[in-house]
Amino acid sequence: MALAFDEYGRPFIILREQESKTRLRGLDAQKANIAAGRAVARILKTSLGPKGMDKMLQSPDGEVIITNDGATILEQMDVDNQIAKLMVELSRSQDYEIGDGTTGVVVMAGALLEQAEKLLERGIHPLRVAEGYEMASRIAFEHLEKISQKYEFSADNIEPLVQTCMTTLSSKIVNRCKRTLAEIAVKAVLAVADLERKDVNLDMIKVEGKVGGKLEDTELIYGIMVDKDMSHPQMPKRIEDAKIAILTCPFEPPKPKTKHKVDIDSVEKFQTLRQQEVKYFDEMVQKCKDVGATLVICQWGFDDEANHLLMHRNLPAVRWVGGVELELIAIATGGRIVPRFQELTPEKLGKAGVVREKSFGTTKDRMLYIERCANSRAVTIFIRGGNKMMIEETKRSLHDALCVARNLIRNNSIVYGGGSAEISCSVAVEAAADRYPGVEQYAIRSFAQALDHLPLALAENSGLPPIDTLTAVKAQQIKENNPFCGIDCNDVGTTNMKEQNVFETLIGKQQQILLATQVVKMILKIDDVISPTDY
Repeated sequence: MALAFDEYGRPFIILREQESKTRLRGLDAQKANIAAGRAVARILKTSLGPKGMDKMLQSPDGEVIITNDGATILEQMDVDNQIAKLMVELSRSQDYEIGDGTTGVVVMAGALLEQAEKLLERGIHPLRVAEGYEMASRIAFEHLEKISQKYEFSADNIEPLVQTCMTTLSSKIVNRCKRTLAEIAVKAVLAVADLERKDVNLDMIKVEGKVGGKLEDTELIYGIMVDKDMSHPQMPKRIEDAKIAILTCPFEPPKPKTKHKVDIDSVEKFQTLRQQEVKYFDEMVQKCKDVGATLVICQWGFDDEANHLLMHRNLPAVRWVGGVELELIAIATGGRIVPRFQELTPEKLGKAGVVREKSFGTTKDRMLYIERCANSRAVTIFIRGGNKMMIEETKRSLHDALCVARNLIRNNSIVYGGGSAEISCSVAVEAAADRYPGVEQYAIRSFAQALDHLPLALAENSGLPPIDTLTAVKAQQIKENNPFCGIDCNDVGTTNMKEQNVFETLIGKQQQILLATQVVKMILKIDDVISPTDY
């Protein structure tokens, strides 16, 4: 394979253990890489759009996931090929940056690769293809800016945000109650949003799920919800105007760090030891009472003794609350997390309007609601559903909707969905191709054709004749000069997406085109693949 000869004509080997490595070079390598990328895109193509199919994935330990979210499908698939891994990374980066459009970005990259393959077969150099794609993506990027519209909304008028979130949710399994879920997502984002700085911290929105009930029972709680109950069954189940002590120290007698042994040889000594313990607990509970706490939330457990005492002193308590939840409770109630009993002071207590325990169905499941908090910038979305898979999928769908609402608050430009933006960009890129001399012109035209793949896939998934539908819509766009015409997936009877209220965020679409182009350029630049063979 890679033999070279020294000045005496003796052969020597350049690659170590070359006989155990396989090597693909030149056009073969590019074709193999393109095939791998397209294979991944083909899997996701059928789950695009409102009529897209779901995928069922089984993990090695037998857990089953049913999802429509592109990023999740690719995360769970055990992908072995390096190029396919790039596609997984691509959808992940779209998920991290935008949160929505993870399927579309992979389909787009697959379409670009498919077009590139045709160009490579004609003998065009891959770098010229890559450069042409880069120019075309810039044209498409700027064209999206032109056709986008500003979307004004305020804290009182949230309808625009709700409509955009509904577009996101319509391709998910939860689309039968997308209206309620979209409203919940928007209200949650607005509750934690800082509208002056145009910033939203999604960590403040906690998404909890509980099996049981129906999807319509999903609710938004202006406060925190903890999957715990009171430590003693006889403690009050509802506390008004609670003052909450948030502790990270256990209700237990102190344990010395060193190893120790206590020798007890008489009953009196045992009694003294026990009284000492009781006194110690008494002081602890008294400390909490003295600062005016009416509820104790503790990260650790209690001794039975302490539990009994708390009960007697009318101090309700919750134990074993996780660290993340503690922080959220502290943020919501405006309290401080206290690491030692000595440091408890009245100003470190959190305040909440009402703390109540709620039980569900016939099971013994109880949850604690902390509502009407001092600082309402932490909210919980509580999802109900028939089974675990449904709840997990709803969580993922809601995450997409939350991200879309956040993106709109950051940048309130929108483009219209249903493939209308892609068709419009395709027309613009096609028209701009004539201005470029040289080989790049081919690549730019190919980019325009690749853009048509998304509306084609949408039409195909909706059961419409793909090519007829696309040509009809494209002709309509050019004739009326109207960039809002898209594929009518839901058979409403109009192709105008403005009337159908199908919106997408501008930054989401732009990111899709940029990311897909970058990855395709990277794949096209690879011309030699050396990999160890499988034994």
